[in-house]
Amino acid sequence: QVQLVESGGGLVQAGGSLRLSCVASGRTFSSYNMGWFRQAPGKEREYVSGISWSGTRTYYGDSVKGRFTISRDSAKNTVYLQMNGLKPEDTAVYYCAAGAYSYYSVANVRESDFDSWGQGTQVTVSS
Repeated sequence: QVQLVESGGGLVQAGGSLRLSCVASGRTFSSYNMGWFRQAPGKEREYVSGISWSGTRTYYGDSVKGRFTISRDSAKNTVYLQMNGLKPEDTAVYYCAAGAYSYYSVANVRESDFDSWGQGTQVTVSS
C-alpha cells in the first residue's frame, strides 16, 4: 500500500478553477492506477476520474467530462485533478485513491479495487 495526502481544496465561486494534488509515499507509485472520488453530504461516494499506472488511459464521469483533467507525475509521486468551470454541484469532499488492479480499463472499476485512500480535501463551490 501507499500513503496518500491530498491538498488543493478550498472555496471558489462558480466558474472558477482549482487543482487538487495527491502525493503518494513509497517507491511503487508508478505501478498504481490512481483515482479521484468525491462524496457530497447525504450522497454516495462517486468515482470522478481515473488514470492508469502508465498514464495512457483515463476516465471521467459524465458529470465532469470536459471540465476536469487528471494527470500524474511519477517523478513527484503525485496525481493531479485540474477542475475548471466549477459548479455548485461539484461541492464535495474529494478523495484520492490508489489501486493495483490489473484491468485494462480504468473506467469500470469499483471502490473495492482501490487499496489505499487519502483523508480527503473539501471543495466548496459557491453560486
